[in-house]
Amino acid sequence: MKNIEYYNKNNWDKSTLLKNAKEKNGEYNIFVTLLDELKHTESNSPLNNVPYTLKDNFSTNNILSTASSNSLLDYNPVYDSTVYKKLTDAGCVLVGKTVLDELAMGGKGITANSGVVKNSLNKSLISGGSSAGSAVSVSLSLVPFSIGSDTGDSIRKPAAYNAIVGYKPTYGLISRYGLFPFASSLDHVGVLTNNVLDAAKVVNEIKGKDEKDMTSINSSDIDLVSEIEKESKNNKLFYIKELVDINNYNNPSKYLKDMLEEFNKKIHLLKQQGYVIKEESIDINILNAIPACYSVIAFAEATSNYSNLNGIVFGPREKGNTYEDIMKNARSKGFCSLIKRRFVIGSYALDKENQEKYFLNAKRVRNLIVTKMDSYFEKYDALIMPVGNGYIEKIDEDYKIENDLEKALDDNLVIGNFGGYPSITIPVSFVNDFPFAINLTSKRKDDKNLLNLTYNIEKLMDFKRGEE
Repeated sequence: MKNIEYYNKNNWDKSTLLKNAKEKNGEYNIFVTLLDELKHTESNSPLNNVPYTLKDNFSTNNILSTASSNSLLDYNPVYDSTVYKKLTDAGCVLVGKTVLDELAMGGKGITANSGVVKNSLNKSLISGGSSAGSAVSVSLSLVPFSIGSDTGDSIRKPAAYNAIVGYKPTYGLISRYGLFPFASSLDHVGVLTNNVLDAAKVVNEIKGKDEKDMTSINSSDIDLVSEIEKESKNNKLFYIKELVDINNYNNPSKYLKDMLEEFNKKIHLLKQQGYVIKEESIDINILNAIPACYSVIAFAEATSNYSNLNGIVFGPREKGNTYEDIMKNARSKGFCSLIKRRFVIGSYALDKENQEKYFLNAKRVRNLIVTKMDSYFEKYDALIMPVGNGYIEKIDEDYKIENDLEKALDDNLVIGNFGGYPSITIPVSFVNDFPFAINLTSKRKDDKNLLNLTYNIEKLMDFKRGEE
């Protein structure tokens, strides 16, 4: 496994990398576009000469940007996203644009127009999504980092499923200019890497205020790398009691039991090393509402953001006697069933007679969660939680989570998007042959301390994927 420093300081063979990427793409379905020529602009950046991949929902001039959707099948942007431009100026070498769940909607890596992205550790399993190809390209060591987007857990969960690091910084720390918007109040740009230090290096390079993105923030006083390796002391962490206590679950599966047992073992290990870790409560009714709250807000915003994919403004134009027919036919043929279902839900929630009951109530629930979390971050350095529910489903399997609380556990990373908090996932072990990861989330603009904390926990866990 080669890290960023290796590529920065050593010459590497571009033809060999491309050959390997092409072979792996045939096995795992990683790339929408694999570049024929790897271009490099020399710089003094610590990322100079480092190859990377980019999720295919970032605009790249003269390179297809399809969001893995038939509605954007031949879309070639006339401008570059800010992230892509910054990486190019830093001397990074783009290898290809990666497959994602269509329009970044979906958490499994199975809805792309090019097919399913297979898990890097077990090709019979899903890879997680929506940053599926990005996660797999890093886990297979094709590149040391990939840029993804995260609206609910779309960087952090595929990172967990493929046993790598996934980091979603504070909302606005990285410009979203040129990122195709899914849900604007939830969307974050982030990075997938093999270790915490590399994640800090990449984000340190691409963060910053951008006049083209009014939600971006000034981070000139934030250096994510300079003190990341210092020893972290007197850290206070907390977890959500209701989601971690197995006794709260009705008929829990073996996978859930084993995962929570492993999580508690890791908590015990951290306590032995001097970390103060407490349990805190959130009303179960609020926790149970997390999945629905996320769905209503995200789908409503997506419905608005993607209303221009209508076969007239964007997308292949279909036949029709009227413009309404053209739009109807384009949207019927342009999206998979999951996307169309989400647009229907979003439209229903935004309908005038439903807004109070669904959309505005979902925003109120979001505010309750964020207010509660803000109060905890006054007392603690970070929230520590397990990722997922202990099970990674097979590609052809339709695994249903029936219990509301288990759904909330599986979706707990959404809290990071609700509040715009920095949040990072690191692999720590294997449970039932599935990779198991923990996630740490802290208060807004506390990325520097969160990365330092996670860097030290990562060293303590000393995780190996198996081939290393």
